[in-house]
Order: sequence, then C-alpha cells, then structure tokens
Amino acid sequence: QVQLVESGGGSVQPGGSLRLSCAASGSDFTIYAMGWYRQAPGKQRELVADIISDAITHYADSVKGRFTISRDNAKNTVYLQMNSLKPEDTAVYYCNVVTTARVRYWGQGTQVTVSS
Repeated sequence: QVQLVESGGGSVQPGGSLRLSCAASGSDFTIYAMGWYRQAPGKQRELVADIISDAITHYADSVKGRFTISRDNAKNTVYLQMNSLKPEDTAVYYCNVVTTARVRYWGQGTQVTVSS
C-alpha cells in the first residue's frame, strides 16, 4: 500500500506562482510514474503533467511553458512548479502514482485558486 501526502496548494493572484509537492510512502513498492491531475467544478478530472521513469514527461497543452514537473527519487516525491497562473487553472489538484506493478494511487487533493 502506498500513501500520498500533498502540500502546497492555496490562493494566488493571476500571474502568480505555486509549487505543489507530493510525497509517497509505504513498503515494498517501486514507482513507475508520478503525476498531477486536476478537476475543476463541473468538469472531468484531467491530466496536468506526469513523469515516467525520470525521463519522459507529458504536459497538458494548456499548461505547457508555464508548469514544470520534477521528481526526487530519493524522497519519492514529485513536484509541480506552476508559474503564470491563470483563473482557469483553479481546480483541485490530485497527485497520482503508478507503481511498477501498475497499481495506481491517488492523493487526497489540494485546492488551487487563482483569483484577483
């Protein structure tokens, strides 16, 4: 079993920055992929960014050039640096981890609000 603890959400004005963190803990697991999804009110959950095996990253078109995903393997932690935030980035952001056994885990979610 893997537990995920997220931090770093909050409220910011348009153009501002936030950094999300998600630390994975547990026993007998190896991480294959880590990523972030988000869900805005009335919308489906969508992929924001993910990083696979340290080398391959994917970003939603809407965040390319503004968000950067990174991973610290020693800490089993994934980060999402969010710059130039826009009101449409407002959502609950969920950490996602996939193990090498292809089991998927979700964090509890952290609110990001971008508003003037």
